Amino acid sequence: MGERLVHLIRKEFIQLSRDPRMRAVLLVIPVLQMLLFGYAVTTDVRNIRTAVLDGDRTPASREFLSRFEGSGIFRIVRRPGGEGEAAALLDRGEVVALLRIDRGFARDIGEGRTATVQLLVDGTDSNTAAVVLSYASRIASAHGARLLEERLERSGLPRFPASAVRMERRAWFNPNLESRNFYVPGVIALLLMVVSVLLSSMAVVREKEIGTIEQIMVTPLGRAEFILGKTIPFAAIGLFDAVLVGVVAVFWFGIPIAGNPLVLLLATVFYLLSTLGIGLLISTVSETQQQAMLTAFFFMQPAVLLSGFIYPIANMPSAVRWITLANPLRYFLVVVRGVFLKGSGLGILWPQLAALAVLGAVFLVLASLRFRKTLA
Repeated sequence: MGERLVHLIRKEFIQLSRDPRMRAVLLVIPVLQMLLFGYAVTTDVRNIRTAVLDGDRTPASREFLSRFEGSGIFRIVRRPGGEGEAAALLDRGEVVALLRIDRGFARDIGEGRTATVQLLVDGTDSNTAAVVLSYASRIASAHGARLLEERLERSGLPRFPASAVRMERRAWFNPNLESRNFYVPGVIALLLMVVSVLLSSMAVVREKEIGTIEQIMVTPLGRAEFILGKTIPFAAIGLFDAVLVGVVAVFWFGIPIAGNPLVLLLATVFYLLSTLGIGLLISTVSETQQQAMLTAFFFMQPAVLLSGFIYPIANMPSAVRWITLANPLRYFLVVVRGVFLKGSGLGILWPQLAALAVLGAVFLVLASLRFRKTLA
């Protein structure tokens, strides 16, 4: 059995190395996708295009505006001359936010009254709009607190705390709350799934299309040997790609890896067994490579949506949460983020590794059984 398996593995590597396009897919495309997704997949809000309608035009209003400009979140790009022009900027999408300061802003502050400003935000992207409104509220509150403190100093009155309770906030594992630290490890899991499922989904059906499946049928290769022979080369390639994109994440994007990389490597092996098993199962039920590719994409889209990569699983309906238990991406995301950000070890992550091992065994067995049915 061992010698036959070695020959089949060697055949797979030779077949992959003969296709220059396949070499590009295996070595170059994952790095390019990592660079692309690493920069694109982020929820951090910066440089929001902002228009300012300053009806007061006083030192007090300019000081308030300087706080917005100095925050690094708002970038003032237009100063419309009137209400109609300001509304048109929002309608055409030239700005995302419109900050309006009415006449009398400085007078209200000078007389000790609450000065009101208005921020209009394009709500077509509700997530960005919510973040922008939250940032603006914090900037306005900080400016108001500073004005109150200055007024107390000038009047000679004793200072008093703005609130009887002060909350000190601190985020563990990701102190600056950078979304890139959260999403880039997830991109590693996503890329590994795409590469492994797509490659393995065409492994068996390619033999059918080029006419070599009959030759394999008459060899003494057993079902398990055939499935292992198709799995091991792609698993080795997947591990290489995992190390490659992991190096890009750490040294290019500066994502901290707080845990043991060996734990992540072990989890990657189990994860690849699951995704390769799914791909081989797809390959055994497909008749053409085009059909296999379409089926693979049909699997990957819901797998990403039901993994917790974008939407928290806890917010999903109960029936959908049960479905996610069969999704290997769900468990690997917990592992990769736990190792990168939390420094978690086997003592914490063993349930995810066990689930990946079980799913890998189940999918590989199903692929093996389906292959026998295909030959019958």
